[in-house]
Amino acid sequence: MPLPFVTADREDRVQAAQSVTLAEADRDLWRRPYRPGPWRVGGGALLLLLASYVLFSALVIALAGSLPSAAVCAGCGVLVIVLAVRLLRAGVWVSSHGLRQAGLLRTTTLRWAEVGVVRTVQRPVRWLGMPRTVQGQALVLYPGARPGNGGAGSEAENRRILLTDHNADFLPRRPGFERAADVIESWAAESRG
Repeated sequence: MPLPFVTADREDRVQAAQSVTLAEADRDLWRRPYRPGPWRVGGGALLLLLASYVLFSALVIALAGSLPSAAVCAGCGVLVIVLAVRLLRAGVWVSSHGLRQAGLLRTTTLRWAEVGVVRTVQRPVRWLGMPRTVQGQALVLYPGARPGNGGAGSEAENRRILLTDHNADFLPRRPGFERAADVIESWAAESRG
């Protein structure tokens, strides 16, 4: 019985499987063309750990006889679980239908006809979504038309940052950011043209 998780060449197999999966997969399914990063997975794990403590406390409160308080506590636990799932599903998803940017509280979907240009640019980016900015790379979406056609003001208003190399998915993995940016740019080029 092969155990792929203990082999030394697992990273090579994962990269090969990802490229084959995106190229030959069912293009109608929504796919994230990269793996969630360690910061995102760690944050989700901590939220789920917190939810388990909250739900256990709801059980203790219910056994103590205070059912309304237990219901409030259980509701908070369920809310933390939903937040953890949303955190893990956040990112950029692609399919033949369009490009979807899922955030913690909001999801935006654009058809490929609405996507103008997707390109990687050097610019100050937010570090793990916090107010602090550092110099890095960002995958930027210019919807509708090529950037610069409507003046500098409209370019700044219309552009949308999809990914950065300092977000929760790519902070320690710069090659992963470059690979994901290339895949999303190629999906945009194929689907628009």
